[in-house]
Amino acid sequence: MAQLPTVQPAAAQSKPRQATTAQTAFPGAVGWAATTPGGRGGRILRVTTLAPDGPGSFKAALEAKGPRIIVFEVGGIIDMARQTLKITEPFVTIAGQTAPSPGITLIKSGIDIATHDVVIRHIRIRTGVDGQAKMSGWEADSLSTVAAHNVVIDHCSFTWAIDENMSASGPRFTGKTPDDWRKGTSHAITFSYNIAAEGLADASHPKGEHSKGTLIHDNASEILIYRNVYAHNKERNPLLKGGAQVQMVNNILYDPGERAVHYNLMALEWGDHPYQTGKLSAVGNVLRGGVSTAPGMPFLTLGGDGDLDYHGKDNIAVDRFGVALPMFGRYGETRAKINELATPPIWWPGTQLLPVRDVETHVLAHAGARPWDRDADDLRVLFFVAEGRGEIIDDERQVGGYPKMAQTRAPFVAADWNLDTMEPKSGRYPGQTGEIAEHLSDRDKMMRQSPAPRAQSGETK
Repeated sequence: MAQLPTVQPAAAQSKPRQATTAQTAFPGAVGWAATTPGGRGGRILRVTTLAPDGPGSFKAALEAKGPRIIVFEVGGIIDMARQTLKITEPFVTIAGQTAPSPGITLIKSGIDIATHDVVIRHIRIRTGVDGQAKMSGWEADSLSTVAAHNVVIDHCSFTWAIDENMSASGPRFTGKTPDDWRKGTSHAITFSYNIAAEGLADASHPKGEHSKGTLIHDNASEILIYRNVYAHNKERNPLLKGGAQVQMVNNILYDPGERAVHYNLMALEWGDHPYQTGKLSAVGNVLRGGVSTAPGMPFLTLGGDGDLDYHGKDNIAVDRFGVALPMFGRYGETRAKINELATPPIWWPGTQLLPVRDVETHVLAHAGARPWDRDADDLRVLFFVAEGRGEIIDDERQVGGYPKMAQTRAPFVAADWNLDTMEPKSGRYPGQTGEIAEHLSDRDKMMRQSPAPRAQSGETK
């Protein structure tokens, strides 16, 4: 498919640490952050324990200073006991693909990125309510950037967040001018091939219902949302706040509850600051309603007081039975308007487009952490999307609760990996054994076995 015309926003303010700007973080990296070096050229830090902290822990590696590549010599579950991890030291690559099967899953936690030049790949975060009382205050995102830039979040799985599953956030108004505001909050952020699913609705968030997919906060810019799966989030699939600048390409939005994509500049939050027009380019996305989806829900809903420059092309929006849904709707009777544009108001020039009818097949096959070695929860979410099943939930126990995995160990052998890209030289990843397959019950396995061959004529029985 031909590349769309481009209107490029201002370049990211921080330059990558290395001079070779043409090299991407890894093969297939996309977006304005694609050339971040992450931890390239830094020391290798080995995670050797599943303990929540201490020597050899993931937390200790995140807190270490200087350029670093975090690899894993252990696989299994890291239980953070309702502590959010924070990344405040820049130039880091988190290479979850290096872990032995079943990979790394964080539970009862989230990650906040408050720095620059970060690459995270092939990590699962399953936050969960962990038995906390309704509206009691535990409100973690699964993953959020906080005034960060040059960040790539690729092939990760985020479920059961109490706030958003996957967000780009920060202060609205740092400095005196709109350019200052954009520099002072998250910018140059890529979310690619992730799963953002089952945000918990009636859980421990102090505001009450809060099943949310992605928040792109006011004035965040150069945000690319590329080939992700959103499933069973009541709202924010995603939500763009005032002045946000987002490109959204080839995503699956399945079973949103009340709102799929929406834009809202809230006058209550902007006060006397001059309104900034938001920018959204949405191309080749698939919205499918599910059991939890409100009847007649639009693909894009406008709220608040600010205008939105919008380019939409080749998007599909249907209900659970394939009946077309509207492309536009409103919440709030204000003067805000959608300015429909023939060319994108924001577009990363290297974008590769899938034909919209290929999106479901491709994205379901490739999204999420370790698609060669998926865990039971990712398989359940993806198969339910494919089958039109599942619903918005309030508690992880409704879908089986926190996963249980045995600890595994294997040494990280640096000679087996391209340390510039953190791809295996052999082309095979740890735990890569065969084709993607749904987890089956013992009875299902029995039913799907090939029948025993019949005895040939002349043979005795």
